[in-house]
Amino acid sequence: MDVLLALDQGTTSSRTLAFDRQGHVLAQAQCEFTQHFPQPGWVEHDAEEIWQTQRRTLVEVLRQLGPKVRHVRALGITNQRETTVVWERATGRPVHRAIVWQDRRAEEACARWRAQGWQPRVQALTGLRLDAYFSAGKLRWLLDHVPGLRARAEAGELAFGTIDSWLLYRLTGGRVHATDVSNAARTLLWDLRAQAWSAELLQALEVPAAWLPTVHPSCHLFGELDPAVLQAPDLTLPPLPIAGVAGDQQAALVGQACLEAGLAKNTYGTGCFMLLHTGAQAVASQHGLLATAAAQPPQAPAAFALEGSVFVGGAVVQWLRDGLRAIRASAEVQALAESVPDAGGVVLVPAFTGLGAPYWQPHATGALVGLTRGTTVAHIARAALESIAFQSAELLQAMNADAQAHGAQPVRELRVDGGAAVNDLLMQFQADLLGIPVLRPAVTETTALGAAWLAGLGAGVYAGPQELRALWRLQRRFEPQRSRDWAESALERWRRAVRQVLAGVERIAGSD
Repeated sequence: MDVLLALDQGTTSSRTLAFDRQGHVLAQAQCEFTQHFPQPGWVEHDAEEIWQTQRRTLVEVLRQLGPKVRHVRALGITNQRETTVVWERATGRPVHRAIVWQDRRAEEACARWRAQGWQPRVQALTGLRLDAYFSAGKLRWLLDHVPGLRARAEAGELAFGTIDSWLLYRLTGGRVHATDVSNAARTLLWDLRAQAWSAELLQALEVPAAWLPTVHPSCHLFGELDPAVLQAPDLTLPPLPIAGVAGDQQAALVGQACLEAGLAKNTYGTGCFMLLHTGAQAVASQHGLLATAAAQPPQAPAAFALEGSVFVGGAVVQWLRDGLRAIRASAEVQALAESVPDAGGVVLVPAFTGLGAPYWQPHATGALVGLTRGTTVAHIARAALESIAFQSAELLQAMNADAQAHGAQPVRELRVDGGAAVNDLLMQFQADLLGIPVLRPAVTETTALGAAWLAGLGAGVYAGPQELRALWRLQRRFEPQRSRDWAESALERWRRAVRQVLAGVERIAGSD
């Protein structure tokens, strides 16, 4: 038996899962950690708490494995992307709380860079937009606001990393400061085509090079677990290589066996993240999407993807529960939405934290359109679920437009995962909107599975990616049941609501 471990470090919890060679879950543990909101728009995590929760879940899973622990072959890491940690090399102490991907404090710096005309060059080099979402703006805020930080960074006393780098550093007892291409590509400092840190952007954005991690392919022998860091003397482990690292969305692309150009997946989590594998070509989007690195297997050329990000996906169900108190538990939303035949003309645009792709409007706010005296909470619940599918449909349309411009075929099917993907009503509505089959896998832990598979590839457990394709298993296929005329009419209703939201932003900007 071969056992593969995956550390799945997310925005609200740290998890560890153990998989067998066929991708079945053998053991798992989860631990939530504190969310800090110092000011409106600011989101922080305690990096030390992240490490301790991740360590505890790893120890718990190793203990759950019992005698099987001797069969553990490798460990993989997948992580919330863009979240920024800076720590002292000498002591390992973070110098500030981690600034989370959701945090918007860097918008001022990004607006300044956009005003200086840097957006076209940044997009050409990195595939990204000048947005507070990415790590560079968060680093610049730290440099500008933490006394003495710049001098210490330039002197080489500090280390910067995304969460994968932070975990690698702690797992190896401080011996390794590294990351993989998929996480480097989310910093706004990585030259996507040259596959190197961009000296031009480091200089332009005034970010020191001395604190950057070394970048490797996603399948690589990053280091070896130092057993002492687990603080578990009762555990006897074989040498455990850390052989796979990828950001959460790129790991999910692997876990969905989307390993070649033309295959796409959508993760329905707090937000929605759709990735289309574009093979060895980094496609420059003309429709509001991002070009990014896909996870890179061993002895393989660089791989790329188009990505669309929706900021509020499954979080809209949390809003129904905690904000409107329309439901007591998230699982109740499907029954409430199914109690009415449709949304009754109601459209919810959940721009609670701005609009992501393809609009990229950080100042947009949410709107509920089409209310009448006959509107009930069930109609609003249905509109909330439909908003997830509408936003995702716009991402796929943008991907198909970019693919067509580069002579590629449109996406033929969409593989789905994430918490909201278990909702049958939502998945059927998604298939109806897209006009293509929506495929839900038997193993929905695709992010962790992708990290485990990358580690397995890196450690030689699998001969190559072709083995992973054979391991992917279908649980349910949702075929479109509505006409394309119906879908286009529904999408136009959605677009009208979005136009109202965007017009409101323009009016407020004009009045300022």
